Amino acid sequence: MADNFENTGKKPISFQPILMHFATRFSGKTYREFASDYRVLVETNMKCHEYFETDAVSVISDPYCETSAFGAKIIYEDEGVPHCVERLIKANEDIKALKRPDVYKEERTLNRIKGVEYYRKLVKSGVDVVGWVEGPLAEACDLMGVTEMLLLLATEEELTKIMLDKCLVTGKAFAKAQAGAGANIIGVGDAICSQISAEMYREFIFPRHKELIEYIQSLGAKVKLHICGNIRHLAADLKLLKPAIIDVDWMVDMEELYKIFGEKIIRSGNIDPVGVIERLSAGEVYRVTKELLIKEQSRPFILSGGCEITVNTPKENLLAMKRAIKDLEK
Repeated sequence: MADNFENTGKKPISFQPILMHFATRFSGKTYREFASDYRVLVETNMKCHEYFETDAVSVISDPYCETSAFGAKIIYEDEGVPHCVERLIKANEDIKALKRPDVYKEERTLNRIKGVEYYRKLVKSGVDVVGWVEGPLAEACDLMGVTEMLLLLATEEELTKIMLDKCLVTGKAFAKAQAGAGANIIGVGDAICSQISAEMYREFIFPRHKELIEYIQSLGAKVKLHICGNIRHLAADLKLLKPAIIDVDWMVDMEELYKIFGEKIIRSGNIDPVGVIERLSAGEVYRVTKELLIKEQSRPFILSGGCEITVNTPKENLLAMKRAIKDLEK
C-alpha cells in the first residue's frame, strides 16, 4: 500500500475503515465469537473486504489482548467489547512483580497471531494485513486502570518508567510475532496519549514510541499510529516518530496536520464515524466524503472514519464512501 504513495502526480486513495463490531453485525456473528476466535474475526472482515472493496484487513478486536496475556481475567460479551474483570496491578509493588508473557503461549495473543496467518492464506496480493499492538501507555492503563496510571505518571517517575518499559517489551515481542506471521503493517493503539500534556508525552511516551516504531520498521513492517481524540498538541512530536501512517480523528483539521506532517506521513481518516457516517444519509455521506477527497487527491491519504465504524452504520453509507473514491478516480 504505502509504496504506491511514492509515485508523483495524482495519488491513489486507499479505503481502510476500521471494522470490528460492524463486521460482526454485517456477518451475523456475535462480538464474543469475533474477539475469541480468529477464524470468525478474519472471515467477518473478509466478507466486509469483499463487499465494500476495502484495501486492508486487520486483526484488531479489543484493547485487552495483551492484558489477558499478562494474566488478567477477561469477560466476553455477546454484543460488547471484552472487558477486564479486575485490575491486574492493584498496588505499586505489583509493577515490579509483573512477569513478561510469552505471546506464542498465551491464548489471546496466539489467537491474534493465527489471525494474521489466516489472512495471508485468503487475501490477494496488494491487500494490506494490519497487525495490532497496544502502545505502552494504553497497555499500562489496561493493567492498572486509567486514573491510577495517570496518577502514577504525575507522581512516580521511576515506577512510571518501569511500568511503561514492561509494556514496551511485550509490545515489541507481539509486534514481531505478527510481522513474522505476515502483517505488513502494525497498528499501534495508544489513544490515551491525547489526554496527556505535550510535556508528559515528550518525557515518558515519545522515547518509547520511538523505540517501538523503529523496532517494527527494522522487521520490515510499516507502522500505523492510532491515537483517538485531538492530537494537535502532539503533532510536532509525532512527526519526529516517522511512522508510515497516522490515524486522524474527526475533530482534527486534516489541512493543519498536512502542513506539519508533509508528504512522508500518510494521514488516515477522518470523517466523523457517528455524526456523519452513521447518522447522515448515504447521499450526505457521499457529499462529505467527496469534499474531503477533492482536497486530498494529490496527497498521500487513506480514507477512513475518524475511528472505528460504528455497529449501527448503514451499509449504504460505507458503500457511498467507496463510490466517492471511484467517482473521483474516473
